[in-house]
Amino acid sequence: MHETNSTRGRQGRLYDLIPKEKRAILIGTYKSAQNKAQCEEQLAELESLGHTYGLETALKLAVPLREIDSSTYIGKGKVEEIRLLMEEQQLDLAIFDEEISPQQQRNLEKALKKPVIDRTELIVGVFAQRAQSREARIQVELAASRYQLPRLTRLWTHLSRQRTGGGGGKGGGGFLKGEGEKQIEIDRRILRKRIDQLQAELKEVKKHRETQRRARIRTGIPTFAIIGYTNVGKSTLLKALTDADVLIEDKLFATLDTTTRRYTLPNRQEVLLIDTVGFIRKLPHPLVAAFKSTLEEAVQADILLHLIDVSSPQAVNQAATTLDVLKELKADKRPLITVLNKADQCTQRLMIEKMRVTYPKTVEISALKSQGLDQLLDLMIREISLLRKTVTLRIPQSHYALVSELMREGKVNSVEYEENDVLLEVEIPQHLEKKVALFEVSGKT
Repeated sequence: MHETNSTRGRQGRLYDLIPKEKRAILIGTYKSAQNKAQCEEQLAELESLGHTYGLETALKLAVPLREIDSSTYIGKGKVEEIRLLMEEQQLDLAIFDEEISPQQQRNLEKALKKPVIDRTELIVGVFAQRAQSREARIQVELAASRYQLPRLTRLWTHLSRQRTGGGGGKGGGGFLKGEGEKQIEIDRRILRKRIDQLQAELKEVKKHRETQRRARIRTGIPTFAIIGYTNVGKSTLLKALTDADVLIEDKLFATLDTTTRRYTLPNRQEVLLIDTVGFIRKLPHPLVAAFKSTLEEAVQADILLHLIDVSSPQAVNQAATTLDVLKELKADKRPLITVLNKADQCTQRLMIEKMRVTYPKTVEISALKSQGLDQLLDLMIREISLLRKTVTLRIPQSHYALVSELMREGKVNSVEYEENDVLLEVEIPQHLEKKVALFEVSGKT
């Protein structure tokens, strides 16, 4: 990742803790007693994020909070309690499950005398670690830069420490403040320029992706995007179906880059399967914006395979989060098959039944054990047929190239040869409808 002085300063608060300093306290908040269990479950997910990054969770603290404190988010009394806990257990940083403002972050670090980060910064850090392709690295740096911009003021507090010996009193303090403000403006300008550069680079990458997408559309091969919450088994499903060489880890966001594989269904219909980046609760808006070109793979796919880890206690919330992100991407109207993964590990049959009632077109599988895949493939075949139109055509043999194209891209139900014509009953994809309109007949003659 390209670094300015500012990005090194900002990222260092998190990144420099690896591997020597890595013990963290996780802090979540809830409004009423009924919300405490949910807060604890969300802290467990935050712990998984920390584990993925390489941090050790020493303490998880669920804090009752009637209203947000504008200065420290949780109030001075609770901050002092956390300070004593961190001092007693020699903890290295505090992580908030909510996004905290730059001012709150500064005040908390001043009071705790330790780095303080929030959920957004941790997710950006995880993404930065796991980005492999040029596109993913650009997207992560863009998200990180947008996140850093309003927080730059706290990067230059070292100026006062460095120059304290140069002069005291009011005059010295005024000099220091002026230098700091000047440097902040320079730093903001550098970061804004970098953001502009990254956006331009991403625009070029997006053009390349759109070219690839247009080429796929021209082939007429149906596309399925495998979507879902992070770590529900999307890459495992892709591997089970295609034997693809993809990374499979029991960590959040093992996959950031899309992987596309060609697959032939039992009815000999070729399809493309696209593995996409996982969604997550409170996915930071800078990341949604930065990864939009990648997430658009889900928007542009013909059919979505929504994978749900039905064995997870958070299955309902995770499924809802995925659908919320789809809505944000304006992809919620796409044809969708709900795939209940890890059904063999689900001890709550009621959960499966609830999912079946909530979501139509549902199938139970175990991607790891390759169970239920036949039923999934049948459902995929049926869903493709809904995208197609069955037509009866009379095509002169002089247009046999069109017949070959139909045989390649459509599903031929019957074919007959009559004098100089070919009679076809065929299921065709939508993009071929205009092409064959001239040859369409009401039925066989």
